[in-house]
Amino acid sequence: MNLFRKKKDSRPSMRLKLFFSLGSVAAILILSGAISIIEYRRMSAYVSDLIASNIKSINLSQRLADMTQEYDQQMLSVVLMNDISLMPEFNLQLFQAQADSLKSSVTSLSSLPIVDTVSVSFDTFMKTSLKFDEVFLADTVDTKEWFFGSLQPCYNDFRRNIDTLNEAIHEELKNNSADFDAGFYRSIMPGVVSVAAGLLLVVLLMYFILVYYVNPIYRMSAGVDNYRSVGKRYGYTFDGDDQLANINSGLVELIEENLELKSRVKGLRSEREKMLNSADID
Repeated sequence: MNLFRKKKDSRPSMRLKLFFSLGSVAAILILSGAISIIEYRRMSAYVSDLIASNIKSINLSQRLADMTQEYDQQMLSVVLMNDISLMPEFNLQLFQAQADSLKSSVTSLSSLPIVDTVSVSFDTFMKTSLKFDEVFLADTVDTKEWFFGSLQPCYNDFRRNIDTLNEAIHEELKNNSADFDAGFYRSIMPGVVSVAAGLLLVVLLMYFILVYYVNPIYRMSAGVDNYRSVGKRYGYTFDGDDQLANINSGLVELIEENLELKSRVKGLRSEREKMLNSADID
């Protein structure tokens, strides 16, 4: 059975060399692509959460401003109409819940002090507004003068703080959007680098194939053509120990054996001719 077993070739395989060469290029491209996708998804999720928090903060601050403005305008109606029955009720619990949500949604450390300032200015406005009934019913106090001299400045201070907070949140939103754009380009850089590295490896692989495989095959073919056309001795040799070198050494041996065989045949022919010529002379 040993006669039918294929002899194990200890030489490095051409197929294995090409497989590892092309596999290295594919591995680099796949790895860099995976890194780019993971980096982009991580960056996108992080910045998207920040932008969503900014938008939520803007909406909450606008609701607080609208609630307070409506309350202030309703009290102004009471003053102008001189009718205490029109006195509005302010939903303090809802306002406080939205204020707490606003404070938790703010992500910038620079905006947190502004949120505290808004809370303090609102508390001042609310405490002042609670004196409205007492001032309205008092005969010694002018309600209009008190409203525009005491309550309205507190409301204006609250609106200025709300506007300042909105500007800070919009600025943070702008910065987060810019970070998203910068992060996008930063996340695709591994892909760009990998493509450049892949192209460089392809060029190197092409050079490797041309130098070590294509050019030797062309020279081997030219040597065989020269031997077949003009009988020139095949003497091409190159460094290597793979299957291509084995083929070249086999060609050298076969051509040398063929030359030796031709030489023997030629010698035998010449001897035969001599024998025939000598026989004719006899």
